Amino acid sequence: MSNFTGSFWLKGQEGFEEAAMGRVFNGRRPKASERRPEAVLYPESDDDLKLAVKLAKENKWSLAMRSGGHSWAAWSVQNGTMLIDMSRLQDKTYDEATGIASARPAIKGGEVLDAFLETKGRYFNGGHCPTVAIGGFLLQGGQGYCARGLGWAAEYVVAVEVLTAEGEIVRCDANQNSDLYWAARGAGPSFPGIVTRFHLQTRPRYKAPHENIQVYELEDFKNVMKWIYEIHDDLDDHIELVVVSASPLDENGKPGKRIFVVDTLALVDSAEDAKRVLAPMDKNPYLHKALHHISCGPTSMTERKRQQVESNPEGARYFVDNIWVEGETQEIVDKIAPLFTDIPEPQGFTIWFSMGPIRELPDMAFSMQSPGYVATYLVSENEENDEVNRAWLNGAMAGAQSVTKGQYLGDSDMTNRQLKFMADDNFARLQQIIKDRDPNNLFVRYLAKDPATVNQNHWEL
Repeated sequence: MSNFTGSFWLKGQEGFEEAAMGRVFNGRRPKASERRPEAVLYPESDDDLKLAVKLAKENKWSLAMRSGGHSWAAWSVQNGTMLIDMSRLQDKTYDEATGIASARPAIKGGEVLDAFLETKGRYFNGGHCPTVAIGGFLLQGGQGYCARGLGWAAEYVVAVEVLTAEGEIVRCDANQNSDLYWAARGAGPSFPGIVTRFHLQTRPRYKAPHENIQVYELEDFKNVMKWIYEIHDDLDDHIELVVVSASPLDENGKPGKRIFVVDTLALVDSAEDAKRVLAPMDKNPYLHKALHHISCGPTSMTERKRQQVESNPEGARYFVDNIWVEGETQEIVDKIAPLFTDIPEPQGFTIWFSMGPIRELPDMAFSMQSPGYVATYLVSENEENDEVNRAWLNGAMAGAQSVTKGQYLGDSDMTNRQLKFMADDNFARLQQIIKDRDPNNLFVRYLAKDPATVNQNHWEL
């Protein structure tokens, strides 16, 4: 154990609790009596990772990985495990000839990787919250900026380097170890190995991001949403369309009156391009009711990152759930409306993402999507609100059940509610890969209330 270059703790040792829990983003953390690993490692080299595999086998521990600590249910914190926190591995490179960036899984997509690529004039459509690390984000599919048109971030993973259950680091791409490459793009926290490095195809960086902003009273939500469903499939590929219910902070930093915002972002190269692709948004028949309107204004990723950090305070108590919605527009709008209009927490917010029109996905584990995505984030500083927040969120999500297809792993919590997140054939293929690559369960599986019914909508059982 003393051979690690990095830091290692056994349960009960001084510093163990901080090592195990200090990087969990959600302040609503599992109690020590519920879940704790047997050991924690902060590796500083690939040799540390190889030694961890050997030590885990000797002690009959499973291995649980943590990149950024943003999973709402703290998936990395499990019993009977060694928790490997990858945060000290931060090296990254960029190849000018190929446009491929290589980065460790704990590198933060917005704060670090995007800033690095900006100096190269390149872009990778990473996560919206800048403090999210790329590891969990990419393993879950990667709902990045403009995913509706530019594709899921996992589609830009050209290779991964993986430490297998045999203790060997192998390259996985379309031509070698292709089973692990397939699984690494969508398996999430049940991937049968340790991704030590991602190789990402970047694209030329947009030069002139612009936005169309429309702010409305909650009473106009249903009418505006019905119109959005009529037009969103026809928007340009470089458009991201999001509807957000929020309570903007006032001059004293306190949440004010709740409103909803139609936020349309264009990642383009000129003001002329922006004006063209954003023009359909100004045809909203309810635009005269907007409290505030920016038709085609310049914006910056720096400002959007700032807004994300402000909306997602680290250490607050979060209850989060999400749904892929599909069906008749009127029913969808009616069923999701309470998630936007009745949020009990002033700091809480709900988002609707356009993912239309549905694109054919490449052959990878990630395989669940629909034209609309809804996620609710209840944000509180007060533990006394936990019971009410949990009950409200469960009830509101149950109310949308008739238009729910499944959910996205990135905003899910299977310890509370289990939904389908992968096509049945893909899930079966993943289970076979896991059986072949990790027959002795060295690596953890999905942290779920009922492991036997993972990837099934609970009301369909």
